[in-house]
Amino acid sequence: MSALSLALKQQPPVEPPKLASRALATSADTLLYLDGVTVSFDGFKALNNLSLVIDRGELRTIIGPNGAGKTTMMDVITGKTRPDGGRVVFGSNVDLTKLDETAIANLGIGRKFQKPTVFENLTVFENLELALKGERGMWRTLRATLSGENQDRIAAVLKTIGLSARPREISGALSHGQKQWLEIGMLLIQDQQLLLLDEPVAGMTDHETKQTAELILSLAGSRTVVVVEHDMEFVRSLGARVTVLHEGSVLAEGSIDHVQSHPRVIEVYLGR
Repeated sequence: MSALSLALKQQPPVEPPKLASRALATSADTLLYLDGVTVSFDGFKALNNLSLVIDRGELRTIIGPNGAGKTTMMDVITGKTRPDGGRVVFGSNVDLTKLDETAIANLGIGRKFQKPTVFENLTVFENLELALKGERGMWRTLRATLSGENQDRIAAVLKTIGLSARPREISGALSHGQKQWLEIGMLLIQDQQLLLLDEPVAGMTDHETKQTAELILSLAGSRTVVVVEHDMEFVRSLGARVTVLHEGSVLAEGSIDHVQSHPRVIEVYLGR
């Protein structure tokens, strides 16, 4: 990080774009926007009038120091946490703050946590089979006969996540990175259109990190992907628009080069 800091050029602070102007300019393409969202815990503002616009098919990375509000933001989007104020609008006019977690997931919003949550005693194929939309009972699903269409869907997802050669392998035997890919595959097979990925390369080898970047880049466009990450080299490899959160608000937004040269970002995050 010190070598990077030496190469940074100081630029005058640039205020992040106001929500209203950007939302109006891209209203036809906007999939998600947070409008003045505030969340407080015992007097501490985890989110402070947060406004953010994500376009349909966009790949966005979110960075910021610990306590910046990244996890709380995802909790609000997925219905786990109710905001004190503000709106979270999905699509044309669906206010997510009025819905519970199940209803939000059924709209096509999926979240992958930092630690993989796959069924480790089942095979890779069975994990994807369980994730298919429809009846959710585990044994009912596994006893059912898959249609040719669903078998094709599973095969396509296996190829996308790089596990085509491992459909019958017990998921607990996979590497950490492969479990992460499988969990992403479980979101894909549910046809989730907005994917929230929390530190997807934490604990991965360099090779797995590179493969994960390739996987995420392959999804952009057909899906909207929001990646929360601390690994700046990984963030750079994605080449996406970067939003920097600090104290529950947007501190800076733009290309990776822009945010890395922003004086306040250096002060509160990159300089640490």
